[in-house]
Amino acid sequence: MVVAATGFFDGVHAGHRAVLQVLKDTAREEGEESAVITFWPHPRNVLQQDASTFRLLNTLEEKKALIRNFGIDRFHVIPFTRDFSRLDTAGFMKEYLVDRFHVDTLIIGYDHRLGRSSTASREELAAIASTVGLRTRIVEEVHCDERKVSSTQIRNLLSAGDVVTAAQMLGYRYSLLGVVVSGNMLGRTMGFPTANMQLYEPLKMVPADGVYAVNVDVLGQRRGGICNIGTRPTVSEGNARTIETNIFDFNENIYGLDIRIEFVARIRDEHRFASLDDLRHQLEKDRELAEKMLSLSRNV
Repeated sequence: MVVAATGFFDGVHAGHRAVLQVLKDTAREEGEESAVITFWPHPRNVLQQDASTFRLLNTLEEKKALIRNFGIDRFHVIPFTRDFSRLDTAGFMKEYLVDRFHVDTLIIGYDHRLGRSSTASREELAAIASTVGLRTRIVEEVHCDERKVSSTQIRNLLSAGDVVTAAQMLGYRYSLLGVVVSGNMLGRTMGFPTANMQLYEPLKMVPADGVYAVNVDVLGQRRGGICNIGTRPTVSEGNARTIETNIFDFNENIYGLDIRIEFVARIRDEHRFASLDDLRHQLEKDRELAEKMLSLSRNV
């Protein structure tokens, strides 16, 4: 038999990790396997609830890796469709948890939602579970600096550029994964060549516009860098949003290769400068500050 937790687990943040810890401990106590049963794509995208603006904290592969690395035995993905969304809570528990995945114990988090009974309390969910033969354990909510940890709260922090507090709630630094694409080469002429990123997952949340101190994973190496997110107002008249990174002490040709950017701290807002010389002088200051931030972060 199986002990399971269900949900979207976007971010696999500190609140989710509390659920995963109870899940793992309970499975060990019962001598059973642990399983996370999740969904893809996100219900808000399928049901068109602000789908045009809603963004994800994790790709499916990132989520799977985080949960597997936590020590969970099984990871199941149920395709989320409109037909599936019409299934009521008891029906989901019986058809999927009991019959398909052989669950006998369900771990319920503080904001757990199942089936059409999305407004049901944890206690009500536990009562429904008992009708189909499921035992339950309830996990209390987790706080960070007196704020409840949630995927929504983390999205709000990233939207404000607060990558430090977001990392505290996540339990790891937020990152973006993509491929390096060609740019206008202007940074190279200023002594600040940049790697321009195109995200593999277009629905992935991008932090607020601005300049950040980042760790960069590329070619099997980890280096420091400064990342600019925004419309590059000094050198461009358009509104296209770009993600470009100057990688410190690095001059390899990486077009078409994977790059991961891990956000350590925000340096400043994006500004329009009067000249390219003014921009270059600011970038030199940015780099100096970023190097200090990255050095401090490695010593924490």
